[in-house]
Amino acid sequence: MTAARIRAIVVVLLMAVTLGATAALKPTRHLADEMPKLQLDTLFPKTFGDWRVDDTQPVQLVSPDSEALLKKLYNQTLSRTYVGPEGRRVMLSVAYGGDQSDATRAHRPEVCYPAQGFQMLASSQNTLQLNGETLKVRRLVAQLGGRYEPITYWIVVGEQVTATGVEQKLAQLRYGSQGLVPDGMLVRVSSIDRDDQAAFNLHGQFVADLARAMQGDQRGRVFGTRVAPDGK
Repeated sequence: MTAARIRAIVVVLLMAVTLGATAALKPTRHLADEMPKLQLDTLFPKTFGDWRVDDTQPVQLVSPDSEALLKKLYNQTLSRTYVGPEGRRVMLSVAYGGDQSDATRAHRPEVCYPAQGFQMLASSQNTLQLNGETLKVRRLVAQLGGRYEPITYWIVVGEQVTATGVEQKLAQLRYGSQGLVPDGMLVRVSSIDRDDQAAFNLHGQFVADLARAMQGDQRGRVFGTRVAPDGK
């Protein structure tokens, strides 16, 4: 038997061992199956604080992905426009998927907005103060023609809020080490406004009011249960 043939056999054997180990370590339990079922339409209230759903104008939300990809990545999506103090409007987009594995995890707005022709003008990581807790968020500014859209969003993987792609992947791996495939929720708040700082302040008020209106498990599903105390 030639040396080349021996090397080929060794490579094949190593590949077989690797594939076997990968299959053995692949998570088989879905966290979504072990948690109460949720319905986005009822999870997010139509009225809270000074906010109410605005049904008088069409929703101008950017779809997080194409229709075909939406069905692959997410079990449910929700799109609403709310009107609040002084008649100012905030758009809410939520996408929920029961399987946050590599092929089906939520797509971040930094990906889906440029895919639909938007230019990303700014991106930064920030925090919002929610009644004694700190929520990590990502802030973006997107432009398409004359449309300027400041965006605030976060992704909850299982029970953990993630603000970057690396955090999203690490949370996925932590659950995977426990044999679990986590679920995930992308929550995006945006508005049409050339004054991005004013828009972000409005987003913060909207999110804080929303958090205040939610209780117990519902609040945990939207804002995560692993959050840091203020100042940390």
